Formats: sequence, structure tokens, C-alpha cells
Amino acid sequence: MRILIWHVHGSWTTAFVQGPHTYLVPVTPDRGPDGLGRARTWDWPDSVVEVPPERLRDEDIDLVILQRPHELGLVDRWLGRRPPLVYLEHNAPDGDVPRTRHPAADLPGVTLVHVTHFNRLMWDAGPAPTAVVEHGIVDPGHRYGGELDRAAVVVNEPVRRGRTTGTDLLPAFARAAPLDVFGMRTEGLAEHIGVDPGRCRTRDVPQHDLHTELARRRVYVHPVRWTSLGLSLLEAMHLGMPVVALATTEVTEAVPPGAGVVSNRIDVLTDAVRDFLADPPHARAVGDEARAAALARYGLPRFLDDWERLLKEVTR
Repeated sequence: MRILIWHVHGSWTTAFVQGPHTYLVPVTPDRGPDGLGRARTWDWPDSVVEVPPERLRDEDIDLVILQRPHELGLVDRWLGRRPPLVYLEHNAPDGDVPRTRHPAADLPGVTLVHVTHFNRLMWDAGPAPTAVVEHGIVDPGHRYGGELDRAAVVVNEPVRRGRTTGTDLLPAFARAAPLDVFGMRTEGLAEHIGVDPGRCRTRDVPQHDLHTELARRRVYVHPVRWTSLGLSLLEAMHLGMPVVALATTEVTEAVPPGAGVVSNRIDVLTDAVRDFLADPPHARAVGDEARAAALARYGLPRFLDDWERLLKEVTR
């Protein structure tokens, strides 16, 4: 197939474009949000082709994957027609969740696809046909060394996002272990949460270096209260890291017993962090279980097979 998809979520798209199709990605001269083109920090195959908007009317397109509400208007303007449409929803609903109606709920002919069963449960999809295709990860390999007595956290914009990403919980984790927080716009985090900078270091490293850096830390901490299932958590598990995470959204499904510690009790979570720091062989054994669980549920072959079945159904 020839699939039109915008470059919105780099990590997710990296897995999706490993499939057998041609992926047309809009590109604009300014490489703005509606025309980022090919990724610069992820490894995408040659089957991902940049196409300027003015050329899209002349392209054969079998299916469009929407990810933002305004993209349907771009389809009408740039293509002048509507091929079969899938709306991929990456996120859990925000705001007044019991009354949150999805933007695709009332769009005729659109199939709404969620990345977790939790998200499907929480969004009001109205009459729209819905499906779930759980995340898939391009396996970074078993890299865990755990030689640094520190905990790793990955979060973008923790100061702005605050309680959503559990920023207010970081001081408690910093008392249990020194933290290395990776992500965009993490500057000033230690001062913001009132923690000594030595106990809460921040770094924004290129994607190709992130997995290596994470794997050097003893444990991965996922303090997120309310977002969709974080790909960084699944990537840490693939690396062979033991994980400590809040029991929120889809985490209880993603991290089975033996693969880490999942709880909504902060004392249980901080005690687990201390235990992993104090017992490297235990940390490695739990990390091995985490990797096995992640490969079984979030491996790339299952992800691509699930998408293949759905794409055939939508275009039939």
C-alpha cells in the first residue's frame, strides 16, 4: 500500500514504518509541524518518502492515517479526495474525562485506533468503529549494565507538565536514589522541585545515545500519573532494566509480576528503588524478566502483524 502519514510521533512512527508499505510523509520548506518530513534522529527505511503538499494530488494513496484533528482538513485541501481513513489516537483523554468525546467520534467512514485498551475505555468514541493496536518497539537489544548507582527517568517538559508526569514525586525518588532525568526542556528541574542538583541531574541526549545511557543506570523509574503508556518505559524493559512505576493507565498490564515493582504507594516504590540499588544481581534478574515480558507483548513482529490485519480490513 501507499500510506500517507504525518511525522508526529517519532518513536511510534519508527516502529510503524518497518512494515512492507510505502509511507508518504508531507514535507514543507520550513519543516513545520505539518511538514516535518523524514526523521533526523531515528533510523527510517528508504520506503519513507518525503512529498511536498502540492504534489499529493498526483500521488496514488491507498490509505491516510490521521493523528490530529486538523489533518482531515489538510487531506481535503491537499488531496482533494478522501481515501480510506484511520485516526490513530496516541493519548489518553484530558480534562473532564467522563465527558471527553473523541474528535473522530462523529466522522463518517473513519476507523479510530487506540494504542492501549485503557485509552479505548476512557475515550468516548460515539458510533465510530474502534480498534486497539498495542505498541511495538524496534528492539534496541539487551544492553543493561546497571553499573551506575542511579535511577533513570525519561520525561519531556517536566516543569511545565507538573503533576501529569509526576514531577512532584521526584523529590521522594531522589531521596531513595540519585536521579538522571532525560528529556527535552528539563533545565532547572532540580531547582524547581527543591532538590540538590547532584541528586537530580538532567540531560537531553540524542535518540541514538539514549538507550546506551539508560542501560548504564541501575533502575528505571516511571513516575507518570496520567499519560498514555510511555514508550520510554517499554524501551527500558527491552533494554533489560528493572522498572519501578506508578500503577496508573496501562502500566499494570505492561509490567507483569517479576518484571518490576508497580504500585500507587510511594513508600513501596521508593523502597523498591533502594532495593535495586543495593542488590545489583536482583536488579539484573528482574530486568531479564522485564525484557522477556516486553518482547512477548510489545515486540515488533506482533505490532506489524496487527497493523497489517487492520489496514487490510479498512481498505477492503
